[in-house]
Amino acid sequence: MILFLPELALSLMILVFFSVSLATPNQKQLQGMGLFLSALAVAASVYTYGQNGTLFFDAYRIDAFSQLFKIIITFGLFIVIYLGQGLSGIGTTLKPEYYLFLTLSAFGLACMSSAVELITIILCLEIASFALFIIIPFRKHGAYRKPMEAGIKYVLFGAAASGISLYGISYIFGMTHTTYLLDLVCIIPGMIFKQPLIIIGLVMLLCGFFYKLALFPMHFWAPDVYEGAANETSSFVATLPKVGAVALLIRLIFLAGVDSAQFTWVLVILAVLSMTFGNLSALVQTDIKRLLAYSSIAHAGYIMVGLVCATELGFVSGIYYIAGYLVMNLACFFVIYNLAPNGKNISFDDFKGLYKRSPLLAFTLAVGAFGMAGIPPTIGFTGKLFLFTAAIKKDMYALVILAVINTGVAVFYYLKMVRAAYSSVPSPMPKIQLKFSTTLLGIFFIVIILYLGTFPQGFIDVAKEAVAAAI
Repeated sequence: MILFLPELALSLMILVFFSVSLATPNQKQLQGMGLFLSALAVAASVYTYGQNGTLFFDAYRIDAFSQLFKIIITFGLFIVIYLGQGLSGIGTTLKPEYYLFLTLSAFGLACMSSAVELITIILCLEIASFALFIIIPFRKHGAYRKPMEAGIKYVLFGAAASGISLYGISYIFGMTHTTYLLDLVCIIPGMIFKQPLIIIGLVMLLCGFFYKLALFPMHFWAPDVYEGAANETSSFVATLPKVGAVALLIRLIFLAGVDSAQFTWVLVILAVLSMTFGNLSALVQTDIKRLLAYSSIAHAGYIMVGLVCATELGFVSGIYYIAGYLVMNLACFFVIYNLAPNGKNISFDDFKGLYKRSPLLAFTLAVGAFGMAGIPPTIGFTGKLFLFTAAIKKDMYALVILAVINTGVAVFYYLKMVRAAYSSVPSPMPKIQLKFSTTLLGIFFIVIILYLGTFPQGFIDVAKEAVAAAI
């Protein structure tokens, strides 16, 4: 029971919102329950951090690695619920169901971080995905077509990615006769030189997680889904599924062994293409959510820079960076949500004069954008420094040079957001009044981005312990 406590807390949250969906509660009650129950899940994850064990015939493993990711996922869920006060972009009658499926997706991601058997991994991935298939069209404002189109594209690309992953699993099982990661990690490295075609099976298996990470070439859904979904939903889709994807990619990449040149080159090429395509596409965007979508494709490439190293430093850097990315991205969505109380999409023009309308929102946007651009002393700069250091230690100089060039390209469109926020407007615009709780959240984003960027060692030590447990 103690080993499964975070999942039980999320299951309780799912059952509560399922029961609530049968009645007609008001919004304050809904969000209050969501905050309390998600905080309970965070507390359960923290409480079980030191636990170790296996469940369900050794298909489910609890260790420092899985519990760290559960802390990040449940904490992210708490912040997303906190951020979406009022759910202005969601229809009134759909709000209980929205919380229900949001929690169900987080439950799938939390289970995915503990899954160490291929069929269990796919089941967890589908639980997380199916819940999002349902809530992406939940949007009250704007044209009816865009949310529906976003939902359909997410379903179709998700189905394609899952099918490719299942085919990869069947290929791996046919060659190794096992689906347990602990067995595969002993078998696959020795098979790569005798049967190189198993690399195709591994890459196909990873496609489902490339889809969650929005890594090239499984990225096509991201811009339309970010734009078409409600702001609250986009903030979830942009962050938590990527955390779950990184957790599984670390476990699965290690299967090939640290000296598999062919497998490494495939991932390096995908990382470079993802960084380059994402940054170049983001340069021409005017819709902020589409810009953040292409930005997420580029950040998926940055994360892969660390993961392809298949070393402790590379994996630790990947964990640190995805945790920082979650906070930095949510900081930007925090500004979007409060700048568009009616739930509409915003462009650069909506940022103009923001420093006069709400200095806190303008500064939060600046810190979040500086972080994603990799400007010191933010967590984004420190994360990129760790990622590039890991790649240099593996003599991947060309990859680091291309990543640094891409970082320079990204600075342009991130600073364009900040410049718009701090530009003057000819006529005065109405002030944006923020609640006290909203102000606290904005201050939290600023402090955590700067603090973890300046003093990363505490988190790095925890991440090292987690990686040691995983590998």
